[in-house]
Formats: sequence, structure tokens, C-alpha cells
Amino acid sequence: MAKPRFEAALKHIAQADPIMGNVIEQKGDCKLTPHKDTFFVLCDSIISQQLSVKASATILKRFCALFPKDTPTPELVLKLDDDDIRAVGCSGAKTRYLKDLATKFLDGTLEPKKFSKMSDEDLIATLTQVKGIGRWTAEMYLIFSLNRLDVMAVDDLGLRKAMMLLYELPEMPKAKEMLAIAEKWRPYRSIASWYLWRVLDNM
Repeated sequence: MAKPRFEAALKHIAQADPIMGNVIEQKGDCKLTPHKDTFFVLCDSIISQQLSVKASATILKRFCALFPKDTPTPELVLKLDDDDIRAVGCSGAKTRYLKDLATKFLDGTLEPKKFSKMSDEDLIATLTQVKGIGRWTAEMYLIFSLNRLDVMAVDDLGLRKAMMLLYELPEMPKAKEMLAIAEKWRPYRSIASWYLWRVLDNM
């Protein structure tokens, strides 16, 4: 039987926090997997903001259909008329954000080949130079695309709600309380966060 990909992380979290250990036992192996197409992932992140999963998936599919082989590239995004992007369902603001993202790729502000050598905070600072990408979006990219192990997204509503339920708190915790609870999970707070989101799956 193959060992879980994050075996050391799961062992550490379960030993440090029996409550999380129970969640890990119930939910099984962590399914985080890296995604290599940074430009596509960030386009998706911008398009999906403040939309339901179904609506964002529909718009993303239409957006991709504007490109050969359904593959957006920075060069091709900049060649599109704004009206073409808005026509697939993107707002005027998101159209500007997508164009700014493409520009940042081409001018060297974002160089994915260098990301592996950057610290989490440096990478977040770099990503948030793009209009429309805030800290939360950058943190989600670090967790779900790069699989950085120790990101704690204290502004995430799902994590706050899961912590409240799991630790029987009277209300959703704020950043300071979240960081205090999560301290014992270091250096694997991203992995613990994945399990916190799973707590909400059946709700």
C-alpha cells in the first residue's frame, strides 16, 4: 500500500492536535495536488471571484473558448478586445484585471520559474501586485497550486467557520485566535487547512 503523500504532515498534525487527528482519520489522505499552468490558474482565480462555482465554471469555459486549444496565454489575452472578454461574462473590472495579469507576466513582474525560490510572504507580495489579486487569492494559489505547506489564510470564511464548529467556539474566530489554534500545526498549516475545509463538505 502506497504511503500518503503528506505522511509526515498528517502524523505531526494528529499527534499535536487530537481533534484534527480525528478529522484526518475520518477524511483519509490529503488530496492536494500541484497545478503547473500558473497563468491559467490565476485567470481562473480572477474570473471566479464573488461568483458561485457553477457560474464561474461557465464563464471560465467561455473565456477559454476564445483561444486556440482553449488555452489562454498572456500574449493572446492582450490581443483580445475588452468587449470580447466582457461578452463571455466578465465584468469590466475583471477584464481589466485579466489584462493587468497578462501584462505582469510579459513584463517580468511574475516569473513562475522563480516562484520555487521565493518565500511565502515574498511570493504573496509579488502576486498582489496584480490588480484584482489580494492576499486571500494569493494564499489560495500557494496552497492549491504550489502546495506550499505552511500557509494560514486567516481571512478565509470557510476556515473560520470550520474552526468554530470543530473547537466548539461561541463565534467564528478572528485572526489572532485562528493563529493561536493553528500554531500547533506548524509547519503544516496548509495541510490542516485542507482538512478544515473538508469538515464543511457535507454542510
